Amino acid sequence: MENSVKDMSHRILILIASTKLAGKAEKMFREGGVPVSCRAQVMGTVPGEMTGLLGLGDVERVLLATPMPKPFADSMLQKLKEELRLGVINSGIAFTIPLSGANNLILKMMNHIGEVNGLAGERKDGMKMTDVKHVLIAAVINQGYSEDVMKAARNAGAGGGSIIQCRRIGSEEQLSFWGFDVQEKKEIVLIVASIEQKLGIMQAIGESCGVHTEAQGIVMSFPIDTVMGLRETKN
Repeated sequence: MENSVKDMSHRILILIASTKLAGKAEKMFREGGVPVSCRAQVMGTVPGEMTGLLGLGDVERVLLATPMPKPFADSMLQKLKEELRLGVINSGIAFTIPLSGANNLILKMMNHIGEVNGLAGERKDGMKMTDVKHVLIAAVINQGYSEDVMKAARNAGAGGGSIIQCRRIGSEEQLSFWGFDVQEKKEIVLIVASIEQKLGIMQAIGESCGVHTEAQGIVMSFPIDTVMGLRETKN
């Protein structure tokens, strides 16, 4: 049983939307029997004259992150798009990221979600980077440099992003060894971009706010499986 569960294909479904729409999504998750979900307050970064990729304005948003079996995540994405009208200006965006591992309890819980909703488990699909059309770019920076990150990203073609306030934890000795300061307050800037934009955006952020700057940014990217509500920028 445990081996079959581990072999199933799973996703992390992420929704970034207004508080009202996030509340509706949480209700949909509860009705679907979803037992685990993480919630965080974020700030949209898209200026009023530019709706950009996320369709978010400069207002407070909610980020929901929920592990799900892939068939249920695919179904839930479609429901979120229809009921929350994702893609409309100032609505939000939802997407899934492949989950490569989790503890047995989480895997069993996700498998149960699929069974309850009549969706058979799907074997690991061997997702290849050649299949990826969009990515999630995450820049972890010192507090106060998110605007610099977004300026660099927009110049490279990004439309907008979301900011999460957080704190650093870890060994000060190790951080000092690698040349990082010990500032605890951090920000994470999340940007959804096409695979064609990925390299240019990451390079622009690295040059402007990389590890050798005062922002001391670390830039990463993650493949996105499926996305709903994406609003392409027009050059």
